Amino acid sequence: MKSSFLNANYWWIALSILIAIASHLSRAYRWKYMLTSLGYQTHFYNKTFAVFISYFVNMGIPRAGEVARATTINQYEGVPIDKAFGTIVAERLADMVLYLIIIGLGFIAQYSLISEVVFSKIPKNPIFILGILIIITIIGYLLFNSIKTSKIPFFKKVRTFIIGLWQGVQTIFTMENKWAFIAHTVFIWLCYVLMLYVVTFAFPETTGIGLGAVLVCFILGTFAFATTNSGIGVYPLVIQKALLLYGVQENIGASFGWMMWSSQIMMILLLGILSFILLPIFNKNK
Repeated sequence: MKSSFLNANYWWIALSILIAIASHLSRAYRWKYMLTSLGYQTHFYNKTFAVFISYFVNMGIPRAGEVARATTINQYEGVPIDKAFGTIVAERLADMVLYLIIIGLGFIAQYSLISEVVFSKIPKNPIFILGILIIITIIGYLLFNSIKTSKIPFFKKVRTFIIGLWQGVQTIFTMENKWAFIAHTVFIWLCYVLMLYVVTFAFPETTGIGLGAVLVCFILGTFAFATTNSGIGVYPLVIQKALLLYGVQENIGASFGWMMWSSQIMMILLLGILSFILLPIFNKNK
């Protein structure tokens, strides 16, 4: 790993960081369309600082960054926290749709490998599989009915939350600049894939793994990043195991994962801290 780090081509790492920054700036600009549809005109720099702060906070507590982002824009632009948070939830739903599309593309591109790995873990007994499907269907039906008709406070809150999410999704398609919003969403996720792809050229051993392998690494890595404190300790391991499927040695895969993760984390740390410092400077009147 030490040798890999010493011999890596850091120009590709720098390019990956620049692509990541471009995606974050696009995310901040995309937010404008949601806020404008609610009647709020906001400054681009405040939205940018709020986005970087959200990534920074997520390193400590997963998903707390969304709350920090909403409170930041409330503090410096006067957007009510509930409305700001609603726009962020709607954005995340749009992001989830793109992520699912990428998962589908990855599955199509690497069907033979994925099916071999996944299906080898599934019991071949058809009765067992049928039983599992029946149980899942029954549980899903009972849960759906409970949420739909129950007067229990918890289920009422869940129902209200789901309705709010649906309304947020509808906002995306009814806003004035919906196509610009969708274009930014596609651009953001293309950047996410591209910033991983370019790092493959930083190591001779990963240069020829192909886009299909990159998609698999991206899908698994994104899940690891989103479900932990910015993928701390998990992301490099997931990337290592994914690359192992394509014949990349464990030490090289670990080097690749740690390089990708550490470069992005250092960027988030730097820009997050700078955002905390620059917010009051850019908003002296607040």
